[in-house]
Amino acid sequence: MAKKRPPRQWTWAPAKTHKTAVPDQIKDELDQKAAELVEKVLKPAYLKPPPENAEWNYPIDIWTKWQGSFFYFGSTWACPAPNRIAPTFEERFARMEYVGNGQFNLAYFRHTGKWFVIHTGLTLDDCLEMIGDGGPFTLV
Repeated sequence: MAKKRPPRQWTWAPAKTHKTAVPDQIKDELDQKAAELVEKVLKPAYLKPPPENAEWNYPIDIWTKWQGSFFYFGSTWACPAPNRIAPTFEERFARMEYVGNGQFNLAYFRHTGKWFVIHTGLTLDDCLEMIGDGGPFTLV
């Protein structure tokens, strides 16, 4: 015999927090400084000529992208193996979340498929310095 379902009832749900809108001035400043970081630090450090007879994936580009109040650093990888699913794929490796008052939360993408916030309330320059220094933000 099938179990009877309990009757539906209303429950309290807390209000969703609204994301802080990013001012255009901060967006422009971050775009400019991030492009400089990518061109002068990240690309020379991680992008090398394609290996001969490559079997493993290797990075071919590093890029940035805004999505809401989040600013992502990502990379495009080439897949040279003959049994590949696609010729390239993209992976994000760093995320800056604007939290207001010119401050950001800094996170990296873990092997578990989740973002892990490692610093909160940092300035724009501090975030970019940490991403440029490597640590959990490497492409390896």
